[in-house]
Amino acid sequence: MLLSVLRVNLLVRSLLYGCKMKVVELTKNAVTPVLADMGYELVDVEYAKQYGQMTLTVYIYKPGGVDLDDCEKVSRALDPVMDELDPTGNEPYSFNVSSPGLDRPLKTQRDFERNYGEEVEVKLFAPLKGKKIYEGVLKEKSEHTFTVVCDGNEVVIECAKAAYVRPLVKFE
Repeated sequence: MLLSVLRVNLLVRSLLYGCKMKVVELTKNAVTPVLADMGYELVDVEYAKQYGQMTLTVYIYKPGGVDLDDCEKVSRALDPVMDELDPTGNEPYSFNVSSPGLDRPLKTQRDFERNYGEEVEVKLFAPLKGKKIYEGVLKEKSEHTFTVVCDGNEVVIECAKAAYVRPLVKFE
């Protein structure tokens, strides 16, 4: 009996995860060309429960940064696209357009490329050369590793060993 309940629970979670992934993928495919035509780049799409309701957030980028006017302009352009697409199958959701934020973790190859030559903070799951946190200049990223220059020394880190890599934000 307990095993059956666990199997059903696992199946339900798998289906929900699959539905979330479908919403994200449908949204990415629909908004990417619209954003490109407007001069923006899609950074990420998240579909998650926030404050008791499902929220679909599209993160955008443009050289020089994204401000509130950009988010409003993109939101107005994407509203009819999302209404037509109906990625949630008529389930209610809140739709947001946002900048990635100053300290948003780098996830994609393009995220890393945009930050070459910039200072980053790297947190590792386990120590490398006695340290779990590195701060330095992001030099490059390959398929499985990235390189950070810390105090003049290049440190090559396996992507799978990094809990996160994000821009280093300094307040003065």
